[in-house]
Amino acid sequence: MAPRFDIDLLMPAPMMPFIMERLDQAFHVHKLWLAADADALLAEVAPSVRAIAAAGGAAITADLMRRLPRLECVSGFGVGYDSIDAQWAGTHGITVTNTPDVLTEEVADTALALTLMAVRRLPQAERYLRAGHWLEKPFPLTPSLRGRTAGVLGLGRIGKAIARRFAACGVPVHYHGRHRQADVDLPYHATPVDLARAVDVLVVVTPGGSETRNLVDAAVLKALGPDGILVNIARGTVVDEQALVAALRDGTILGAGLDVFAQEPAVPQALLDLDNVVLLPHVGSATTHTRQAMGQLVVDNLVAWAEGRPVPTPVPETPIKAG
Repeated sequence: MAPRFDIDLLMPAPMMPFIMERLDQAFHVHKLWLAADADALLAEVAPSVRAIAAAGGAAITADLMRRLPRLECVSGFGVGYDSIDAQWAGTHGITVTNTPDVLTEEVADTALALTLMAVRRLPQAERYLRAGHWLEKPFPLTPSLRGRTAGVLGLGRIGKAIARRFAACGVPVHYHGRHRQADVDLPYHATPVDLARAVDVLVVVTPGGSETRNLVDAAVLKALGPDGILVNIARGTVVDEQALVAALRDGTILGAGLDVFAQEPAVPQALLDLDNVVLLPHVGSATTHTRQAMGQLVVDNLVAWAEGRPVPTPVPETPIKAG
């Protein structure tokens, strides 16, 4: 059966099966990773490709887009799109889309869970039980969420959802972002260091990319202090991992909960060796419900573009363009 649209679409890396099935029904899909010679396939289809479906983390660089003279739309999987050169795309009339909103609550749940796990040392307590140590003596007392103040570094959709969860737990929330938000009734701090100094739980929610690389550095960790907990559900590159390891080792901060890392899926051995950090394999939005919704949004963006309608979720750097 012929696809719905006579449009060539490039898929550089595998995506969820249902995404691939629906895109196969709608477009002429060229699956780059299946080619015996990916460069040869790219050279063959480059003159006709008008859209890209990008798996989370797949690098859609300016060099790649430059090779596709008819490219108009890049539909990315994930709320973060630092692996797509959206700035270059926007200046060349190419629309980039992501999948916000549908994963907000799931990621916010993960942030709260990581906070509780890190503060109460719940993974360590489970390992203690499994090792049979409870038969010998109770697990040691832990710090508490009571009496703490949380700081949200990046108060966007997910950051606001995290703030609501902390408020429900009776934990005051402060924030830092590029700008103070007029409609937000929370204490604002002008710099990450100022925010860290005012709180003892710091949750990183800011986008990745060159502008935020190592935003949480040794100075921020020092300001967070010896009772401080760092939680990162944003991008691993936002935190200086070497500075974090040092801070966890020497007691500059109390602990950390991390769902993301700078060189995923590789996690530094130095972090693996520490007992005061909770490590998750980037599962913030990894539920069947949410990933299905994210995948459908990838498809919806491409179909809207192909039908000549505005795409549902364009990123700010790029135009709202229809096919």
